[in-house]
Amino acid sequence: MSTNHNANHDQQPLAREKERRSVLGENLLTIVTIIGVVGGTIFGLILKKSDQKWTQRDIMYIQYPGDLFLRMLKCLIVPLLVSSITSAIGALDLSLSKRIALRSIIYYFTTTICAVILGILLVTVFKPGKGYQTEVQNDAKVTRDVLTADTLLDLVRNLFPPNIIQATMFQYRTQLEPPENATARVVVPLTEFKIKGEWREGMNVLGLVMFSVVLGATIGKMRERGKPIQDFLVSLSEAMMIITRWVIWLSPIGVFFLITAKILEMDSLADVIGKLGKYFITVMFGLFVHGFGTIAVIFYITVRKLPYGFVFKMSQVLATAFGTGSSSATMPITINCLDNMGIDPRVTRFVVPVGATINMDGTALYEAVAALFIAQLRNIQLTFGHIVAVSVTATAASIGAAGIPQAGLITMVMVLDTVGLPAEDVTIIIAVDWLLDRFRTTINVMCDALGTILVDHLSKGELSATNARLESGEPHELVELHHSKE
Repeated sequence: MSTNHNANHDQQPLAREKERRSVLGENLLTIVTIIGVVGGTIFGLILKKSDQKWTQRDIMYIQYPGDLFLRMLKCLIVPLLVSSITSAIGALDLSLSKRIALRSIIYYFTTTICAVILGILLVTVFKPGKGYQTEVQNDAKVTRDVLTADTLLDLVRNLFPPNIIQATMFQYRTQLEPPENATARVVVPLTEFKIKGEWREGMNVLGLVMFSVVLGATIGKMRERGKPIQDFLVSLSEAMMIITRWVIWLSPIGVFFLITAKILEMDSLADVIGKLGKYFITVMFGLFVHGFGTIAVIFYITVRKLPYGFVFKMSQVLATAFGTGSSSATMPITINCLDNMGIDPRVTRFVVPVGATINMDGTALYEAVAALFIAQLRNIQLTFGHIVAVSVTATAASIGAAGIPQAGLITMVMVLDTVGLPAEDVTIIIAVDWLLDRFRTTINVMCDALGTILVDHLSKGELSATNARLESGEPHELVELHHSKE
């Protein structure tokens, strides 16, 4: 008896040590990525305080490893997005996929509206634009002549690309050209400009999502005849996830150099925040309240659990989102993280890509705050109708914002046009936009991931019933989605 007791006593420290190593191994990548963010910030500040003058070429060399990391992530987006969404929809019957899609859209629409309303309330209460004087840099041309209606119509046009291969490389947009009689003295309204279309470089994610959803629904409806295509797409999706796991291990290095380069690019962080301090604090406070307050309440009401434990498990995803400033580039890492958390891959592979495309809570909040902030700078009193228009336009603009760094500056023009403000006023907030962009991207990604967990929770009963039918071998139009975890 005594011998067994001593043996058990000796095994306890070994078991605890093994458990500690297991926990460290599971969270090693997250820890190293966070170290990359903090280390990049500190290293950038140290280099900035040195006597050396950092040229654009010097910064390019420093940012080079980070650019390579971004290129690897972006290279995975098209094959991962198409194969994931199509195989996920193909693995569901039409009634279940409709329910999952409806739940996702309701969640995304609700959170976006809440973000816009919160932003308007904060900017109305704190009035960050009052008592602040600035000069608008009219020489900094960051926008183009366009009507809000044109932008919204282009949004729908891009849902239906005429060429699916072209959609992987280009987006369509309306281009307005001034008529011949337009001169410096003769001002012609935009409604009388010539309407032309152009294809600009950049992936048409909306068109790819629409095509993938329709193709997936068709494969599910074909039953056994669609099984070869479904098997191919499932295999492709799994292959992309394996490559993603390889690329993920480069994220600490990539994030480190991206942050370092950004620190060196700016003139002075203290001066920038000092000049736009109230605006910066208002946006940051709004993002924090929305991410850890509004979303938490919605999540708790639906799932009956607080989301903070899930958020902690997504630390590596959030650190990558902050480092890259791109929700699209972070999408493969988000899918991998949710898979490891046990979320049904059929839900993950549909909800995450759709969320990365249309759900931009942080961007919606930022654009509402920025528009009203600029109106306050110009002492323009906005009516209730104007504020409602800002709400609607900020929501639509956030949906149309590309999941790339600082894409919100372009859609910001839509919101300014709604209030009747000149597009050049965007230059007022450019100084702090790069930093706020990283925070709002982090909130966007967090909202997408929590939305996936929420939809998975609401769909558990139906997904379990589907799995039971598959295991019983009953003939059904569903095709099982195999997912390999390594």
